[in-house]
Amino acid sequence: MMVMIIMAACSSVKITTDYDKSVDFTQLKTFEYYGWTAESDKILNDLAKRRIEAAFGDEFEKRGIKYVESDGDMVVALHVMTQEKTQYNATTTGMGYGGYYGYGPGWGWGPGMGMGMTSTTVNEYNYTVGTLVIDIFDKNDEKLIWESIATGTVDDNPQTREKNLPKTIAKIMAPYPVVPISDNN
Repeated sequence: MMVMIIMAACSSVKITTDYDKSVDFTQLKTFEYYGWTAESDKILNDLAKRRIEAAFGDEFEKRGIKYVESDGDMVVALHVMTQEKTQYNATTTGMGYGGYYGYGPGWGWGPGMGMGMTSTTVNEYNYTVGTLVIDIFDKNDEKLIWESIATGTVDDNPQTREKNLPKTIAKIMAPYPVVPISDNN
């Protein structure tokens, strides 16, 4: 099943990033795509892949890094995976009633305990969690120098998915060691 994996809302996306602090990222001026992992082909269609690559390309360009077909300073590999999850919500409603009088401690009749009635409804909510991984390798050393992992609920609405894509990719790229040129001013 081909689906486009874009997280529902930028604020609900969890980002985890790590990088090699010994690398001078300002010296890396070009990038090329390595491609998508085989597992990603089962999840994404070509249109989705092109949109994601274009959004990453825009973020690199904002940082003064140009796309090249080959011989880039760095190689970008992308990977997508999904996991089906289920959430359960329980709602309990109840009503207490009753009471009786009986012979209790002390003098005479006194209050007693009554019976209550409750009802619990359990609702099941199925959703898909998507994970998008971007790995950047130094072309010369072929070693991993930067990785960002975004995890969030997959948006089922194609219109909001496409609208939120650039925002989500910008959030994924925010921790990259080179800030966008427009942010330097």
